[in-house]
Amino acid sequence: MSLATQVLVQMGEMPAPNGMEIPVDLTAARQTIDIIAMLQRRTRGNLSAEEAHFLEEVLHSLRSSFVLKSKKA
Repeated sequence: MSLATQVLVQMGEMPAPNGMEIPVDLTAARQTIDIIAMLQRRTRGNLSAEEAHFLEEVLHSLRSSFVLKSKKA
């Protein structure tokens, strides 16, 4: 969850904690999404059905947001 939150902050979709100024960084957001996808691959078969579904939903949502944000940039 913390990596997903980090992606949202990197894309400017969520305010940074404690009022910090964090500029939009789509390259970092893409890299963090790739890390989450790598974790999904590495944990395949070791997660409960609920955990696997949650991870799939999070990745889908982040990737969709990333595509929309990239098109606007």
